[in-house]
Amino acid sequence: MPLDRLTTDLRSAIDAITLIDPHTHIDPLRPASRTLDDILGYHYYTELAHSAGMGKEPLAASVPARERVRAILTHMPRYDNTAQYAWFIDICKTFLGYDGDQVSGADADRLFDAAERLMAQPDWEQQVLTRSKLEAVFLTNEFDDPLAGFDTARYIPCLRTDDLVFKLDQPPVRERLAKATGIEVHDRATLRQAVGKLFTHFTSKGARACAISLPPDFSPQPAGDFTLTSDPVERSRAVFWTLAEHCREFNLPFDLMIGVNRRVYREGVFQGQDLFDNRTSLMLYAELFNAFPTVPFCVSVLSSTLNQELCSFAWIFPNVITSGHWWYANVPAYIAPDLRARLQAVPKTKQLGYYSDMYKLEFGLPKFNMYRGVLASVLADDFVRPGLLSETRAVELARFVLRENVRSIFRV
Repeated sequence: MPLDRLTTDLRSAIDAITLIDPHTHIDPLRPASRTLDDILGYHYYTELAHSAGMGKEPLAASVPARERVRAILTHMPRYDNTAQYAWFIDICKTFLGYDGDQVSGADADRLFDAAERLMAQPDWEQQVLTRSKLEAVFLTNEFDDPLAGFDTARYIPCLRTDDLVFKLDQPPVRERLAKATGIEVHDRATLRQAVGKLFTHFTSKGARACAISLPPDFSPQPAGDFTLTSDPVERSRAVFWTLAEHCREFNLPFDLMIGVNRRVYREGVFQGQDLFDNRTSLMLYAELFNAFPTVPFCVSVLSSTLNQELCSFAWIFPNVITSGHWWYANVPAYIAPDLRARLQAVPKTKQLGYYSDMYKLEFGLPKFNMYRGVLASVLADDFVRPGLLSETRAVELARFVLRENVRSIFRV
């Protein structure tokens, strides 16, 4: 169904906004795809193909890339109703010159060859960034990343801390930390010294955030004495609280991605085993938000139930920021009501509208296209038509949630 004139005009204006993507998993040393296998290796496609009947055999590392692409595309007609299929079609049409109506296994070799030829161009990375209107993207960097060999103004470092919080009892993690900092952690004092070294290193290289993914039962609390043999819950709390203290000291926002249950489907494909859990609440984080009023907490949630809580917290806590539409919540059917609630309830300067969560640059365009379409419709229906905002002010609101808030919250 064609869009009405108002929505079309809003969409055109929103499309012109240059983007800064505040959360990705891009490898800055290899940010763009080199083959179609890089595109279809994204877990969304492997897990959907597996869910639709494909065995895991084609995903083995020993299988040639072309054969794996054939297998995934052969199963793609079974899930061509999904948002992820729409992303892939957008990539094929925008970047690979595809002009068909439905991608299937019959297109595998043609698309594979086109991708291989086009992605071999020396300026492919820049082509993708330009077409996607991406000025910069945030990374996800392990704590021992040297952060060398790339432009940190374009690829902005972010200190990812999951291993520190949940795996510090494991010798390999402690060895990595000791190698990165020169400090053997064994008590609270050495923990603070090591974390301080990490923050100094990351901020000296242009890092603009700290980030972590948290299970549904995690509850940040001020911790008592810390040792490596402490109760696991208390140890994790101590490390997490120390990170929050350093976010305050170094003026870094803390990205919290809340509610993932790991390895629910134990026989699933790589990265296709985890699910969200509604048995959590942001009330578990109230102590944290109260204790660190100067730290911006950019919160991502996985369900509309938690989105209502998030809107309420962001409504009254100055330091709670709504952030993106994450993972299973990242389809238009969930984005639209969650976005409506945020735009109607939360100050416009406290919303990070969207992030791609991508592993390869080519996914920035289709994912942001999806969000911009929903954003244009919501602004038209909920703000311009009722007379709450003019078209000009609606576009200004879009600019806040798509760009200006990223710049102000993360100081880029």
